Amino acid sequence: MQGDCYPTLKARLTGSTFDEMVEALRQGFGSFEAWRLGRDVPLDWSVDYWATDNLSLVSNRDNGGWRVRTSPNTPETLTLVLPRSGAISLSALSRDVTGTPGKLLLINNHEPDLVSVAPGQHFAESISLNWEAIAQAYAAAFEAPLMGSLDISQALDLDGKPATLLNMLWQTIYVGVKNEGPLLRCPIALSNLTEALADIIVRTVPHRASQLLDKKIHLVSPGHVCRAIEYMHANINQPILIREVAVSVGVSIRALEFGFRMFKDRSPSEFLREMRLRAVRNDLLDLSNNEPMSKICLKWGFFHFGRFSSIYRASFGETPSETRQRRGSVF
Repeated sequence: MQGDCYPTLKARLTGSTFDEMVEALRQGFGSFEAWRLGRDVPLDWSVDYWATDNLSLVSNRDNGGWRVRTSPNTPETLTLVLPRSGAISLSALSRDVTGTPGKLLLINNHEPDLVSVAPGQHFAESISLNWEAIAQAYAAAFEAPLMGSLDISQALDLDGKPATLLNMLWQTIYVGVKNEGPLLRCPIALSNLTEALADIIVRTVPHRASQLLDKKIHLVSPGHVCRAIEYMHANINQPILIREVAVSVGVSIRALEFGFRMFKDRSPSEFLREMRLRAVRNDLLDLSNNEPMSKICLKWGFFHFGRFSSIYRASFGETPSETRQRRGSVF
């Protein structure tokens, strides 16, 4: 999570042109395309934002009547928005989502096709988390890497669960950081609060994998399964076989298979493959890694590139080449 460095504070920005407002919002939300529904309507706007490596806060007021679409190369984030006035709607999801005052709006910037701000007075405050924080919280909760989309974008009523607890944490972080708040002098506390926020989101907000929390895979795994996972991590770039994993932890292959299927809902081979896919993805997103695709695949144990590409796309919803093209954008 965050290091021992203070967030960079940005002064209030104001203006009267749409392009200037979009440029200001990009400082906190990353790259996106935007357009107005009525350019003849006067626009008065103000934006505040604060940012760390893994967290950003944005406050914006304007006259509404505009839409945005995340640019393909923008890093994945999860934004928690409190609309104070006006309405924000998301399209091209598995459900209709509209955020209004009294709701907490969750937006994964890679899930909706469009985010629309309704015409009229609009005021919203938001906290955005790097998706890596959500992925780490998921891995801790499920003892398995996050693969693919969570389908987590939605609007929660503030007076219901889990929004009540989320709102308390949201308020603590937002008030503690904005306007040179006290959390700026407590980077460890800020890091812990951010980690707690991500953990509560994964464990309490409905998403694609929520039903798995009702199964045994979220319980503490048996010792031999934990030791097997440690062995896989230590030898992830080696051509290990599952029988070697079983021998290393002192159980039969059948016992290892049973333990993984009971507590991980997948076979040991599937679990190891997911670990290696995540390692490939991390390499592809690493700005300093310029290794050829074939070399990265071989390094993590994928010897048939065509088959690997199909598995990768099924897991992450994009090809390896598309993942590499997305890296390098500024948060």
